[in-house]
Amino acid sequence: MSQNTATERPGGEPDEAPRGIFGRILLFLRQVFGELRKVHTPTRGELVQYVLVVLVFVAFMMALISLLDLGFGQLAMLVFGEGTIGS
Repeated sequence: MSQNTATERPGGEPDEAPRGIFGRILLFLRQVFGELRKVHTPTRGELVQYVLVVLVFVAFMMALISLLDLGFGQLAMLVFGEGTIGS
């Protein structure tokens, strides 16, 4: 092992010496930009496909919840009646 002040992590990466607040901010920003370089921008075709998948899913969920609401409403009317007193 070398004689520098950095220690090594189990993965073999050197662990840097303690940093001040500005050093930590700069490290954070470097890591953010490093992650942003990995981002994949979808092509136009992929974007259209993703939007269509989301719209179909939302329409399906709206229909499912509407049918459940209608069914539970009808069940409540059957169990509790019309809610009128003395008719």
